Amino acid sequence: MADAVAAPKPVRDRRIGIVFLTIFLDLVGFSIIFPLFPAMLDYYLPDGGGEGSLLGRMIAPLTAFAERAGAEDPRFMTAVLFGGILGSLYSILQFIFAPIWGAISDRTGRRPILLLTVAGIALSYLLWIFAASFWVLILSRILAGVMGGNLSVATAAVADVTSRENRTKGLAVVGIAFGLGFLVGPAIGGLSSLINLTELAPVLTNYGINPFSVPAMISFVLALVNLLWIHRRFKETLSVSASAAAKKAVQPKAGLAERFGVFRLLRLPSPELKRTNLVYLLYMIAFSGMEFTLTFLAVERFAFSPAQNGLMFVFIGFVLIVVQGGLVRRLSGPVGEKRLAVTGLACGIVALLLLGSANQLSLFFIGLAIMASSVALCSPTLSALVSLYSSEQTQGESLGVFRSAGALARAIGPLIAAFIFFRYGSTFAYTLGALMIVIPLVLALALRQPEKRD
Repeated sequence: MADAVAAPKPVRDRRIGIVFLTIFLDLVGFSIIFPLFPAMLDYYLPDGGGEGSLLGRMIAPLTAFAERAGAEDPRFMTAVLFGGILGSLYSILQFIFAPIWGAISDRTGRRPILLLTVAGIALSYLLWIFAASFWVLILSRILAGVMGGNLSVATAAVADVTSRENRTKGLAVVGIAFGLGFLVGPAIGGLSSLINLTELAPVLTNYGINPFSVPAMISFVLALVNLLWIHRRFKETLSVSASAAAKKAVQPKAGLAERFGVFRLLRLPSPELKRTNLVYLLYMIAFSGMEFTLTFLAVERFAFSPAQNGLMFVFIGFVLIVVQGGLVRRLSGPVGEKRLAVTGLACGIVALLLLGSANQLSLFFIGLAIMASSVALCSPTLSALVSLYSSEQTQGESLGVFRSAGALARAIGPLIAAFIFFRYGSTFAYTLGALMIVIPLVLALALRQPEKRD
């Protein structure tokens, strides 16, 4: 077994800080690709044709859908949908592998799994650097998706080093790392894409260098820094007793299908765990759909430019960080995770109704602030409930299933929302999303506030 040590008695902020930087570096490298999808389609299919190629066959149905939806610029909408499908591929792989990595880390330790998966992520970025071929790009995204399930392991490490009383405060730090990563990554991706090595040195194209190699190089360097950081500073957080108990409890005869996320969700040992994961799944389907269509809504209502859309996400990230870093960390003790989660779900309903009907910029930004507060309240508190409902030896697997539920939602939510948005209009789409959140709100009301004494 890797460097498993005795369970930490007090909460050690330094170790949480190490995990924070690990997650932050991971998410910055991961999100660098977000603003590049439209330009990537132009590069891999420059003439808009290529019906006989792999990419041409993939985007033909998307182009037909965009034309039927009456898009003013079908090619732009095709690019957005193409980016959504690549994102869904990544999320589906996370959905499958997050609980697998989490369960393995329960037995072998968090550190070796983080080292293995971050090394795999670095390899995926190395492939992206030389992805002049669309096939190489797809291979790099598949590898990144498989290894990207390691976020459940990092989250479990936070649960390892925090007491039950401080569990939500610790997991709020994870949420802050998410928010900062998604703020910094797209900004780096957009700026670094201005440097095109194929224009500076055309001979490099012979080696697979492409216009997106600089963003890929930055992601690769960040992954290497993260790997070195984990190797040098990350000490094993899993206790010897928890590791031994997890090894003893493992069921080697479980079928392959039962190891996948959806089957693990059905096989969770307690009704509270099942209910909490279902709440998160349904909520994230609605939220991820809103998140994906938000730029379209801003353009439709207020004619936002790409730069204004970027500032809009900066505003959302800022509110998310303030709420998670301030309110959640302070209120989780006196108020409780269940009440904060219920409040967050109620805020989600109000926000989607407001966004769907807002015709004034001030109301639109109020809706954005309430929506950012909603996810800032729900994500850390629901993950804390999953951790508190779980035994010490199943933290990795339980949080892996939780992340898997979120990944599944991010795989299907944007596709459903895009279809409804472009087919029936923004007001209908956002109202339907608000009504959908009513279901997890009702389910959350039946949750039990767990005992938090160690």
